[in-house]
Amino acid sequence: MKPLRHLSLLLCLLFLLACSSAPSAVSTPLPTPETATAYPAPPELPPAAQVATPYPEPPSASMFTVQDALGRQVQFSAPPQRIVIAGKALFMLADAAYIFPQASQRIVALGNAGQGTGNFIALIDPQYEQKAILAGDAGAEQIAAVQPDLVLLKSYLAESLGAPLETLGIAVVYLDLETPEQYQRDLITLGQIFQSPERAEAINAYYRQNVERVQQAVQGAEKPTVLILQYSDKDGAVAFNVPPQNWMQTILTELAGGQPLWKESQLGKGWTQVSLEQIAAWDADKIFIVSYFRDVSEVTNQLKRDPQWQALRAVQQGNLFGFAGDLYSWDQPDVRWILGLNWLAARLHPERFPDYNALQQVRQFYQTLYGLEEAFVNETIIPTLRGDLP
Repeated sequence: MKPLRHLSLLLCLLFLLACSSAPSAVSTPLPTPETATAYPAPPELPPAAQVATPYPEPPSASMFTVQDALGRQVQFSAPPQRIVIAGKALFMLADAAYIFPQASQRIVALGNAGQGTGNFIALIDPQYEQKAILAGDAGAEQIAAVQPDLVLLKSYLAESLGAPLETLGIAVVYLDLETPEQYQRDLITLGQIFQSPERAEAINAYYRQNVERVQQAVQGAEKPTVLILQYSDKDGAVAFNVPPQNWMQTILTELAGGQPLWKESQLGKGWTQVSLEQIAAWDADKIFIVSYFRDVSEVTNQLKRDPQWQALRAVQQGNLFGFAGDLYSWDQPDVRWILGLNWLAARLHPERFPDYNALQQVRQFYQTLYGLEEAFVNETIIPTLRGDLP
């Protein structure tokens, strides 16, 4: 009987120990009606049908949208692989597009990218001979025959050429590339098209740094009066023209610290012809001659020998210059406008740019924008330099 009694006592002891170690119910009181709102109700589960509906698929990583110069949103399901550049004076678009290394592979057709003195794209694109070369006035049907998935056009061609292309279901992106601000914007658009936004920003930074450096150098300097005259001898008739107020030539003059005398005149939308009498009346401190289809050095030398031009104060003081250029004149809204700005500023304010070196700037420009080796630039670009280089 004693073992059973001991066992009963042991079981009673274990039961008491277990009760004393149990958690107290006071630590987690049940909510009363007054305190029930302090504990939010658990969220309702969605209906079974809602759970069964799959989430929409995310957009493809290759899909993207660009905003062109006309403010239109152009969507692509994949990066375009067959790009065409068309329209007159398309070398300005082509030169900007070829800043991106992918351009050589993706551009399948373009018009003549020359301007009387050579074709830069033909020099740098090893696949140029395999591309379709379009006529300057190629219409929508001719362009469509190349089967492009994107056509790059200047914005002024939106109605005449862009609309017919879009009617055929061909994507069109419009670019301006006419002013420094438009270059900043349109290069970003090209960077999106070629899937290289970092490249676009690097080139934009190069432009900004050059503009800021020039503006800082000419700040506070006295502004000489300036004339930029485009020389033309079409059909044997010699004419001189001034640019509109909002064109690159006017902008470069002001950025370089000059006063464009033609800016306050009544001008047209394009080059406006002016007489020698008007040129003499303006009496500019410095005159710059632009010639797109004839060697500008020959033109300026000819003018210096002309008795009528010898009567001009600028000519008498040695301030008649041929605007610098290489394959293309640097006064235009082409990628080379930054070379034109540096050169013009050095001509207007030589005391502010004692270290200006045109050859050095040309080599840096082509290395930065196109990755061209110095030997290539020396052999291919430097021999084409023209105009009055310091």
